[in-house]
Amino acid sequence: MNEDTGTGTGTDTGTGTGTETGTARDADADADTHGGGTASRLDVLADRAGTWLARSGAAPARHTGAVAADRFDRMAWRDTYEQSPALRELAGDLGEHHAHTADLLTDVFLAAYKTAPRLREPAELAPSRLVNHRLVAALLESADFAELHRETAGDPYAAAMAVLAQGSALRRMLEDSRPARDRDERAERARREAEDAADAVAEALRQAADEAGEDGTVPGPAADAVRRAVREADAAGRRAASDAARSLAAAVPGVRAAARGAVAKSAAAAREETALMRAWGVGSGELERMPFDERARLAERLRTGRLAEWAELIGRFRQMAEGERARKVQNATGELIGVTLGDDLSRVIPSELANLGLPELRAVFAARYAAGELMLYDSQGEQATGRGAVIACVDTSHSMYEAGPGGITREAWAKACALALLDQARHAGRDFVGIVFSAADRLRVFRFPADRPAGLARTLDFAETFLGGGTSYERPLSAAAELLEAEFDDAARTRGDIVMLTDDDCGVTEAWMRGWNEAKRRLGFRVFGVGVGSPRVAAAGSVLEALCDNLRSVEDFTDVHAAADLFRVI
Repeated sequence: MNEDTGTGTGTDTGTGTGTETGTARDADADADTHGGGTASRLDVLADRAGTWLARSGAAPARHTGAVAADRFDRMAWRDTYEQSPALRELAGDLGEHHAHTADLLTDVFLAAYKTAPRLREPAELAPSRLVNHRLVAALLESADFAELHRETAGDPYAAAMAVLAQGSALRRMLEDSRPARDRDERAERARREAEDAADAVAEALRQAADEAGEDGTVPGPAADAVRRAVREADAAGRRAASDAARSLAAAVPGVRAAARGAVAKSAAAAREETALMRAWGVGSGELERMPFDERARLAERLRTGRLAEWAELIGRFRQMAEGERARKVQNATGELIGVTLGDDLSRVIPSELANLGLPELRAVFAARYAAGELMLYDSQGEQATGRGAVIACVDTSHSMYEAGPGGITREAWAKACALALLDQARHAGRDFVGIVFSAADRLRVFRFPADRPAGLARTLDFAETFLGGGTSYERPLSAAAELLEAEFDDAARTRGDIVMLTDDDCGVTEAWMRGWNEAKRRLGFRVFGVGVGSPRVAAAGSVLEALCDNLRSVEDFTDVHAAADLFRVI
């Protein structure tokens, strides 16, 4: 905090006017002459020095921060600054070439962080900080600031990111403001000189009081020293007032345009990061509880590589899945498409039921029921949802890198679908397991129990894992069946759901197929297949068709609705 100069042109000019006339009056009124100067009365000298005595040692404080803030706001800045190497690096870089940049960064942070930022009046600031005031004022007046502020208010991390996003623009604005900064520095020096001059007046008057006689007469040299100090203070005050006026009137060319660009860039970065977090299911409450460095690492991880490219697709999948959940109908039969054979009495056709009305045909009905050969209505569409775990088997063989429409890869579509299934399972209170597979010797299992939070780090590990190599159906499906078997043994839950997402076809052995069918019958799980970018995989007669109860092919990777029915029945 700097002290106020207290200079004002009217006061200073008045103080400095008629000094010599006043001196002559003093001499005529109460002086006797001593060698080397004109004597004077102490009360007259004190009256002449009164303006400067009031300013000596009692100047009101001048602020160094353009944005009004309390100690809690400044504590938030200090804590954030200590946790952010990028902020410290920016401060060091700017500080090498420009003065008072630490205060400027504090102001930019507080403008973004405070719920209702308020700029101090220029007169409240030390002259050397007036350029900072102009720069922050330009940022606050920018058309995009309100949009930025919605993302950053009350969030130290987001406010720090806003400062960093504006770093290059602040550097350019500081370069453009050098002439104005030089004027501000001259005004600051003049203010301090005026303060020093006021102190010199006070000291000269103190010495004069020490030398004054009993009648209040001050010897000539001491009286002259007071008058000289007052004249020098008058001159310093006039210089300070003049420099302060020029400093206040100084402008920084181009500052508004630069500020608009800086705020627009910062707002865009804030929007992008918010959308990125939302796409990956990270809520604002979770972010606020997250330590700064952990949040910074997470943001960097999501902004780079494949994860950033998938964010928009994942967001659309989640939105679609949420809509399909709202349409879900429990235990509905769906669309009737014909007649089939079975033992489901709820779907027996009327002609079969008529047999029960004839005593001689009741035995025939019983025999057909026992053999599972009753004629039933066949339907497709919504079915009863499962109760066991949801397991997504995601192929990560080399061919899954291939891109389709919109530049979206097969892997991206499959992983986005699997992450939406993770949300689906958690919404229904079901366990979720992600199985990443390729060749028979390459497989990773990621478990997400329903009774524990789905850790974001593990979710990202699941999304990022890519094994490469060929494709094997037996290994991932066997692992899925074993997980459902264990769930049945532990919790007696059946009717799990397995979703197989692959772009490749491969054979299975007859012995394995028998075991697979037996596991399906015993555990009651369903298998859904998605041929990703490869129609032949889901064609009639394919191995995947033989394995799955419900199969579809996806070729347009921009279309998330190709998997919409999965989210109605799982």
